[in-house]
Amino acid sequence: MAKKNKTDEKDLSEEVAEETLPDTEIIEEDSVTEEEEESLRDQFVRLQADFANFRNRTQRERLELYQRANEDLLLEILPVLDHYEMGLQTAEKHETDPSVLDGFKLVFDQFQNVLNKFNLKPINAVGEVFDPHKHEALTHLPSDEYPAEVCSNQVRCGYLFGDKLLRAAQVVVSSGPVETTETAEGEE
Repeated sequence: MAKKNKTDEKDLSEEVAEETLPDTEIIEEDSVTEEEEESLRDQFVRLQADFANFRNRTQRERLELYQRANEDLLLEILPVLDHYEMGLQTAEKHETDPSVLDGFKLVFDQFQNVLNKFNLKPINAVGEVFDPHKHEALTHLPSDEYPAEVCSNQVRCGYLFGDKLLRAAQVVVSSGPVETTETAEGEE
């Protein structure tokens, strides 16, 4: 009985092996016609092109994934940079010890240099014409220094990541010079 089971197992494993093999056809060299050969060449060229397209698409997707990961990380770091800069400005206003201020400025400059390595550029909006693609207007205020529709103050710095806007600059837009009551009365 034990011998019979072993032979049954061998027969069964041979049947399973035959069933799991892909449908392949053994082609003898003499039986291939020119049409079949051309068809096989065409299939081969198409497979090569499909593989090249797949490789290019996966490389592009991988670059986009790295880019998006960098963007997400930088968006998380920017508020820290903003608060650090505000703290530095406050320390300067309150006449903090110069050696402490110099140390904090060195760290701030080092932080800026690291961000520059990753192609993160600040948007300096003061004095520029308001551009809704780069600026976020918080309010309109009259200004004698700046003409209408020019950014007169920057509340929060904006950043470009390469050519892409990562964060818009928050600005106050000038509504032009203040009109005096005499000018308004003279016009009536």
